[in-house]
Amino acid sequence: MSTKSDPTSWVRSSYSAQGANCVEVSTNARTCAVRDSKNPTGTVLTFTPGAWTALLQAVKTGTHDLP
Repeated sequence: MSTKSDPTSWVRSSYSAQGANCVEVSTNARTCAVRDSKNPTGTVLTFTPGAWTALLQAVKTGTHDLP
């Protein structure tokens, strides 16, 4: 992840194969930003580091899985 002071350095998961259909993440000390790799000029979701950690934990444990 980026440690720059502004979220301009975007990274993709190494699991995203050819880089299609994935999200990109950029972080700094105050913000975790997420965007769609297919639409880099589109909407960006921003989270505090605590909210981002909580979201990742919820995803890992299946909290948001569809039935």
